Amino acid sequence: MAGNNTEWWRNSVIYQIYPRSFCDANGDGIGDIPGITQKLDYVKSLGVDAIWISPFFQSPMVDFGYDVANYRDVDPIFGSLEDFDQLIDAAHQRGLKIIIDQILSHTSDQHPWFQESCSSRDNPRADWYVWADPKPDGNPPNNWVSVFGGGSWHWCTRRRQYYLANFLKEQPDLNVHNRAVQEQLLSDMRFWLDRGVDGFRLDAVNFIFHQQALDDNPARPLKLDEQGLPPVNHYDYQWHINDKSQPENRVFLQRIRQLMDQYPGTVTMGEVGDDNTHRIMAEYTTHNRLNMAYSFDLLTEDCSAQFLRDTLEKNREVIEKGWPCWSVGNHDVPRSMSRWNRGLGSELAQARAPLFLLMQLTLRGSVCLYQGEELGLPEADIAFEDLVDPYGINLWPEFKGRDGCRTPMPWVDGGDQYAGFSTRKPWLPIPDEHRLRATSEQQDNQHAMLNQFRTLIQWHRQLPQALATAEQEVVPTDNDLLVFVRRTAHTAYLVALNLGTTPETFMLPVAFASAEDITPSLFSSARRAGVLTLMPAGACVLRGETDTESP
Repeated sequence: MAGNNTEWWRNSVIYQIYPRSFCDANGDGIGDIPGITQKLDYVKSLGVDAIWISPFFQSPMVDFGYDVANYRDVDPIFGSLEDFDQLIDAAHQRGLKIIIDQILSHTSDQHPWFQESCSSRDNPRADWYVWADPKPDGNPPNNWVSVFGGGSWHWCTRRRQYYLANFLKEQPDLNVHNRAVQEQLLSDMRFWLDRGVDGFRLDAVNFIFHQQALDDNPARPLKLDEQGLPPVNHYDYQWHINDKSQPENRVFLQRIRQLMDQYPGTVTMGEVGDDNTHRIMAEYTTHNRLNMAYSFDLLTEDCSAQFLRDTLEKNREVIEKGWPCWSVGNHDVPRSMSRWNRGLGSELAQARAPLFLLMQLTLRGSVCLYQGEELGLPEADIAFEDLVDPYGINLWPEFKGRDGCRTPMPWVDGGDQYAGFSTRKPWLPIPDEHRLRATSEQQDNQHAMLNQFRTLIQWHRQLPQALATAEQEVVPTDNDLLVFVRRTAHTAYLVALNLGTTPETFMLPVAFASAEDITPSLFSSARRAGVLTLMPAGACVLRGETDTESP
């Protein structure tokens, strides 16, 4: 249910492709851009509006593409610029938009900019990265720590200074306070816009600027786990008020918007990771900045009705004034099929996946699906010797990293050694349980997860366009039902979802007691004498009049 040409992204469904793991066209064990082009008809069959492609730029691949060494070229493992141009043309012919990742906060330490910057203190790019003198005792300038573990500061012997790296030490932070750096980043974005991309997903968008005074971050009260132990990652020991989410960020995002407005119909989607994500998302998606943003609010272990009610209430400002993009899975967190169904039987777990998609599709905002969610893929259990993610290797065994959600897509079963992904051993192993859920095994089964997702997305596309920006109100309940109402000028929609493991009832407001039931065919419910009854993983969507009593 995309909007008009310039605001097609409102209520759009975006399909995230992790290119290393989608489809390998040249048989080297790593997915590539021609592989994506080969599978565009499959993507189109899902009913989505756009594709978000994770980084494919030239890179040493220490962080698998998020360490960029050249913003204007494709890494040879993924193909060429010509391959990318062909992908753009093929996607547009099918009515699909293409969104690509853009990393504005840091580069690879192999980028020519950094190689020049670290060579001396007086070269033309000496101030393109964040450099700081040591304390008198030789220690780093402050207490900032890395998201991936360890300190954020790393010593450069040539400059006798520290450089900042909020992620891996091989990912030095750009000094975006420098106007020349801003101009370069905007120019690199223009390069891809001129090639026809329809927008950017901005990685770690609130990390672009740092506090120039380099003040220490304050200590954060620790949350102990069930064993009474503090967090595994000492990043969680601080309030991150100085190393990210700075006021200058908001101004630069307006500059990005000014660029994007020169290319009508393009979009920006920001990833926000912060202690106050709802506030940051609201700031970043208003005042002519980003079109939309998503956070890690739904990329958590908790998916209870109470948690979701609290999350929606916390995000009220961005929901009402800005624009959220709802994601329950991506390349950085364990797959939702496993993460949100711990301790549940497989039958109920399978039934809950379309339930959560229905939730995403009916909330105010856009939706982002991660490849493999439509197949019901669980998190893969990767042996230590097969790990490649430095995040997991650094924090093993308490944290296993991100490899479990990045394993290759299974396209065919039937004894194919590499599940149709490649003709060669893939860069990560493909679990046997994933092969059983291959697209070939689900394609012709109308009850399979794949076709349930297609049914829901098609149902969503048939909803009235006015619902895209309709108001949203969460209805308080004291059980495992998540209930909310969407209101247009003339019509109200009540959505009720049972997230628990037992049947639940809800007394319907008079306005909805006999309202039209437009629930997708995958779900069942019962209404009698104004009481709605939902079985576990059950749902109901009712359509009534707006000018009636509120629930």
